[in-house]
Amino acid sequence: MVEGGAVMVEMSDLTMWTTIIIFAATILAVITGVIDSSVAALIGVAAMVWTGTMTEVDAFNAVDWNVMAILISIWIIAGYLGKTGIPEWLSGEALRISGGHGGLLVMILSMLSGIISLVVDNVVVILMLAPVAIPIVRHLKMPLTPVILMIGFSSNFMGTALLLGDLPPQMLHSVSGAEFLEFIWQDGRPSSFPILMVTFVITLAVMYVYGFRGTSKPDSTGGGTSGAAELPFDTNIPDPKFAAITLFWFFGTIIAMALREYLGMKLGFIALTGAMLLILHVELMGHRLKKPDFEEVLQELDWRAVFFYIGLFALVGGFEKTHLLNDLANALVPLFQENLIAGASLLYWITVPIVGIVEHDAYILTFLYMIRDLGAQGIDPWPLWWMLVWSGTLGSNMTIAGAPALYVALNICEREEKRKITIQEFLKWSVLFTITSSIVCFIFGMLIWVIPNA
Repeated sequence: MVEGGAVMVEMSDLTMWTTIIIFAATILAVITGVIDSSVAALIGVAAMVWTGTMTEVDAFNAVDWNVMAILISIWIIAGYLGKTGIPEWLSGEALRISGGHGGLLVMILSMLSGIISLVVDNVVVILMLAPVAIPIVRHLKMPLTPVILMIGFSSNFMGTALLLGDLPPQMLHSVSGAEFLEFIWQDGRPSSFPILMVTFVITLAVMYVYGFRGTSKPDSTGGGTSGAAELPFDTNIPDPKFAAITLFWFFGTIIAMALREYLGMKLGFIALTGAMLLILHVELMGHRLKKPDFEEVLQELDWRAVFFYIGLFALVGGFEKTHLLNDLANALVPLFQENLIAGASLLYWITVPIVGIVEHDAYILTFLYMIRDLGAQGIDPWPLWWMLVWSGTLGSNMTIAGAPALYVALNICEREEKRKITIQEFLKWSVLFTITSSIVCFIFGMLIWVIPNA
């Protein structure tokens, strides 16, 4: 039996190392882009199943289908919202409010991107706002790349402020059970939304002084408040009734999700219900509305991202079976018990540069589980969870490797400029944005969440 036991241990060790190699190779493939990230994630999951890390049932159960339902449902609603003409109207209003001043217009568009990304996926926000910002920027004879990059940074920034905007807060909900209102106020103190909103305003102010303050108002031959009428797109809402229906179900879904605790249903089911009711309402109205076909909205969903997130959940679920995260948590217990301030600071500032070169969703999900294991050892996980998701989101603005949304923004810049955007040009804007936001958020996070718990 001892001999048999030795064989079992040896096989277990072999499986563990095989799992580690598969996990590391998959993450490396995602980072380098040697193959499509969704393909890499799904191949990694298949490899774990075939090598005995987990069964196909384990892989299926590792996926948080509640989170996937939230993502797909909100994307569907946002798809209809993008067809209402509201993004064009908002951009026209931004030009009017700015009085044609280029620098102020960039700040308004950036703020608008951040606000929308509170409840809409950041990639969708970029795809909605960039096309209507481009003619305005050209109308004002401004450089295009900095403006589109600011829209990308801003939409990526605010996605973690509330539960609906991006995957990291939804993963936090999955691991910790955090509800919608806890992203606003938790345990008698401000949490993600107020802290990130103040950080966002300060960061935009710094970026305005750094790169946009000198952008002057155009001369009388073009621009100004009257320039909105000369834009190469119509800022009128094509069908106010369709827009009203879409907004009704959009905000109705958000309100219902905020009341999840009282409704007693999963967030994914609530979001799916809102999306289905919107589709049903629009389809029943038929030709009385100027609406897109459902097939058109469905085709515009980012299905590559859907499969990537499914693979990511299963991949991390397989990696968990090695118990390395639990071992790492046990090893870190003394550090966090003896000095929470030092431990939280170390976690934050290690995360910021790492997620600049590592896809931040995979990193955050992995460490959410590690912090959960720390919580089982008697350490309050919430200061660490907040510091992780904030640093993991803000740090991802450093390069396109950290956040898929920035890859989309960069592609738009290169397509419109008809040239390659150099890494130096990208970093000219991303480094200051990332460092400023990370420092400001760190100060608030330490003062509000870490030091009071130390």
